[in-house]
Amino acid sequence: MPPTADLQTITLGPNGPTVPALGVGTWAWGDSLFWDYGKAYSEGDLHAAFDACLDAGLTLFDTAEVYGLGESERLIGRFMQQRPPSSPQLAVVATKYFPLPWRFSQRSVADALAASLDRLQVASVALYQVHWPLDFLLSQKDLMQALAAEVKRGRIGAVGVSNYSAQQMSEAHAHLAEQGVPLAVNQVQYSLLHRKPEANGVIDTARELGVTILAYSPLAQGLLTGKYTPEANLKPTGARWLDPRFSQSGLTKLMPVIQALQDIGEKRERTPAQVALNWLVAQGNVVPIPGAKNARQATQNAGALGWELAEDEKAQLSQLTQSYR
Repeated sequence: MPPTADLQTITLGPNGPTVPALGVGTWAWGDSLFWDYGKAYSEGDLHAAFDACLDAGLTLFDTAEVYGLGESERLIGRFMQQRPPSSPQLAVVATKYFPLPWRFSQRSVADALAASLDRLQVASVALYQVHWPLDFLLSQKDLMQALAAEVKRGRIGAVGVSNYSAQQMSEAHAHLAEQGVPLAVNQVQYSLLHRKPEANGVIDTARELGVTILAYSPLAQGLLTGKYTPEANLKPTGARWLDPRFSQSGLTKLMPVIQALQDIGEKRERTPAQVALNWLVAQGNVVPIPGAKNARQATQNAGALGWELAEDEKAQLSQLTQSYR
């Protein structure tokens, strides 16, 4: 498989980093509470996934200070240090700031960023995002000013937000614009089974403002891989089994979508996951960031790039998942 460096790339926002049209989500890296890290998979598995992603040309790794309570950042930091200096592909790191109630000054933003950089063992990150649009004692305006100051200081390449509504994204965009800094991304949940960003104005507003959408949970936490079926009776790891969509009746309801992904995939020698990710890329201005807990998943994700669904295939999948808008 050719590295995705030869394939589609996208620039995050007006002048953010240029990255492959598919990133890597690392919520599961170091998270033993929700994802069963340490039981279902190990640090060795994640290191292999990291290297496999880079070898396939997937360079954008999205993490956050709260993933595994900092462990996700620490793992990425270690893996980057252990990567041979001669490697052609270097990781592009995006991380996130969590607006906790006791972070009430611009200084607390600088301190949180410093702690993330320390765990990642880097001097700067390509993208720094606000994890949730929470307002306590630090207003959105003050928060955006603090982030803009870090761009000017050189510790952040670009500013992003996450889980922001269309209105909240517009306000963040305006506050940053006052500082002469663009808003690069809004990271939201988006998949064939969660199409609300199309209906609630987030996608349209992002296009108008020149903001790129990072799509998290693009495989609906594994539901779109095709491995969970009513017959398979396979239980997902971690807390996902609490999600009613993984129940027998939930999976039965999803079968028409899974069947369509399998049929399209068979015709193209692609997996259901690759088809589902390709559909998201085809929406334009969207970078899916699927997780990868081992080298096999990493390589499979990369196979979502370098080809394109036909118009009728895109339309079929859109029609089948209309109720998830």
